[in-house]
Amino acid sequence: MKVVAVTSQKGGTGKTTLSGHLAVQAERCGAGPVALVDTDPQGSLTNWWNVRGLETPAFVQTSIAALSADLARLGEAGIKLVIIDTPPAITWTIVEVIKVSDLVVIPVRPSPHDLAAAGSTVDLVEDLGKPMVFVINSASQRARITGEAAVALSQHGTVAPTTVHNRTDFAASMIDGRTVMEIARARRSAEEIESLWQYLARRLARLSQDSAQRSLPLAASEKDAYRAPELHEGVA
Repeated sequence: MKVVAVTSQKGGTGKTTLSGHLAVQAERCGAGPVALVDTDPQGSLTNWWNVRGLETPAFVQTSIAALSADLARLGEAGIKLVIIDTPPAITWTIVEVIKVSDLVVIPVRPSPHDLAAAGSTVDLVEDLGKPMVFVINSASQRARITGEAAVALSQHGTVAPTTVHNRTDFAASMIDGRTVMEIARARRSAEEIESLWQYLARRLARLSQDSAQRSLPLAASEKDAYRAPELHEGVA
């Protein structure tokens, strides 16, 4: 099971919308079962899921104190992916969520205020030693600042190759518990979410491969190669 935290110090970056959309797209691509966790006291993701009225993605009620234990139970129950929405501030809640996450997704709007606010989130993620990826979200079409934002963010970490643009169909779909992939005439928005999930899925797969390789014992030949300098010590 993989855990993805969607977090940012600044409010209004689209964390909740992105969390719901990525969870639904992951289910659609066969990456489930997927579970959502809402740690934001505002409860926007909870409200969206209640209006949705569907069994997928699943929704888990938990607390920060019980989060680690509940995640362990979800893994035992066969959940493959957990996406956690977080509050818009650097709080103890965000720290605890990042600690249990395999990947941290940081949505950033291409604006000077959002770019400036991203720094504290980056510092926290780096201090906790977690991999992260920026997602440029709510971007205006053909705006120069979008490209400038990508360049600026790339100095601090990986930027997802897919930009999610600001369109009314995102807000319209969330009102009644849907996503842009589930409404008519939202093809461009849907394609962006589909492309973004494909990228994140590849990133999660690489993290799994790296973890598996680190856990493998050294092969006999590797052990011999490692000891070679000692074996040949003193040979002219």
